[in-house]
Amino acid sequence: MASAALVARPSFAADPFDLTGLAALLAQRKSGEARFEETRLVSGLEGPLFSSGTLTFTAPDAFARHTLRPRPESMAVQGNVITLKRGGRSRQMTLDAVPELSTLVEAMRGTLTGDAVALQKHFTTAVAGSPQGWKLTLVPRDRSLAAQVREVAIEGQRGDMRVVSLWLSGGDSSRMTIEPLEPTKTP
Repeated sequence: MASAALVARPSFAADPFDLTGLAALLAQRKSGEARFEETRLVSGLEGPLFSSGTLTFTAPDAFARHTLRPRPESMAVQGNVITLKRGGRSRQMTLDAVPELSTLVEAMRGTLTGDAVALQKHFTTAVAGSPQGWKLTLVPRDRSLAAQVREVAIEGQRGDMRVVSLWLSGGDSSRMTIEPLEPTKTP
């Protein structure tokens, strides 16, 4: 009878999926390309605004958003420099010049590179789900940014970001869906 008490039972709980686990998963990807579609709700406008285009990323610090519709424009970040292009005009500045933009760029870059330290420096973070389907919620720590941005939520599957939602303090919001493109295979 004493041996019946030794019946095999799980003596461990499954490891929780937290920011450390998510960061390790995301850090595996060193580059990527994707298509995006974005819907923005802006107070004072009757209907939503739609845009679409492509996204590119190369670790550790380069990413770009090329909007194709409704009109061509782009935003490219390389290190501490951001370049904006629209209607034949180009503007370049350092991220240090616009602290709120810098923090939002760090949210994207920190997520893309799996940099948990950078994310926790700028945001209160919460992770839900599992590697197969996760959600990272970011709430700005900086008061001036929090006065503008209420929350950023990033959803994904494995190492791919699939949805980025942004809620501004004034009630405006955006939702970007992301469809990763297959990597080009070399012969």
